[in-house]
Amino acid sequence: MPVTHASHRLDSGKAPRMTSSRSKPGAKIERPAPLRHAHSHDYSRLLKRWRAAAPKAGLAVEVFAEAVGLPLIHLHSRKSPPDAPSVYLSAGIHGDEPASTEALLTWVERNSEIARRLKLRIFPCLNPWGLIHNKRSNADGLDLNRCYHDRSTPIVAKHRQLVLQSRYDLALILHEDYDALGAYLYETSPAKPHWGEQIIAAMSPHLPPDSRRRIDTSRAKDGIIRRKITSDTMPEWPEAFLLHFHGAVRVFTIETASEFHIDSRVEAHVAAIDAAIALLID
Repeated sequence: MPVTHASHRLDSGKAPRMTSSRSKPGAKIERPAPLRHAHSHDYSRLLKRWRAAAPKAGLAVEVFAEAVGLPLIHLHSRKSPPDAPSVYLSAGIHGDEPASTEALLTWVERNSEIARRLKLRIFPCLNPWGLIHNKRSNADGLDLNRCYHDRSTPIVAKHRQLVLQSRYDLALILHEDYDALGAYLYETSPAKPHWGEQIIAAMSPHLPPDSRRRIDTSRAKDGIIRRKITSDTMPEWPEAFLLHFHGAVRVFTIETASEFHIDSRVEAHVAAIDAAIALLID
C-alpha cells in the first residue's frame, strides 16, 4: 500500500522556497543528530545485548528454535514473588518493524528492578531472518502473524507450545505500520476498566495518536480499536488471537507509525510498556 503520511504533503498550496546548497563562508553547518538505534537490524548485536541485560533483570535465556541457521530465543523469569503478575511480551514477528525489537530490549535494559517483580515470558524477535533482511515475511515467504490457527508452521508450533504453558494477566505485542499516521493499538480483551486511552496518552509525547476513523477494516477512535473477537473473526489467526483464546486477561497489540523517526517510535513503545505495567502493578 502506498505511504501517505501527512507530514510528507505540501498542503499550503505555495511553492517551496528554493535555497542555495552552498553554505556561506564561516557558517555553521547543522548536522542531523545521530541515531540512538542505528543498528536495529543487526540481530547478532541484539542477541548480545539481551544476554547482557538478562541477568540484571532476573531472566533466563533459552534457545527454543532455529530458522535459517539463526537461533530464536525466549526469556523467562528465574524466580518471581509468589503473587507476581504474569506478563507476556513479544516483538519482531515482522522483520520490517525494527522499533518493536529495539523497544522491548530497551525497556528491559531500563527496568531491571521492575522486571524482577514480574513473572515474565519474553519473545524478543520472532522473525530474525526478516529483521536482518528488512522483510515482513520469513525466509519461506510466510507472514508468521497469520499462522497461529494451527501447528503447520514449525516456528509457530514451537512458539505456541511455550505460550500455552502459562496464563497471562497482561500480553503486549509490539508492531509497526507503514500506513499509520501515529500510534494506535488493538485492545482485544473485554476486561474493564479499559486501559487503551491511558496507554495511548503515554505514547503521545513521542507519537501523536493515529487520527483515522477506520484502520484496516476496523473502526478506530483516537488511536484505539476495540472489537469482539471470535474464532471466525479471521481464518488465519495472528499471535494476539492465540493469547486471547488461551485466556490472557488483557491483550494489546501496540502499533507505531514506521514513517516517523525510529528513536520516537522506540520511545513510544517503551512508554506503552511502562504505562501498561504500571496499570497492572499499581
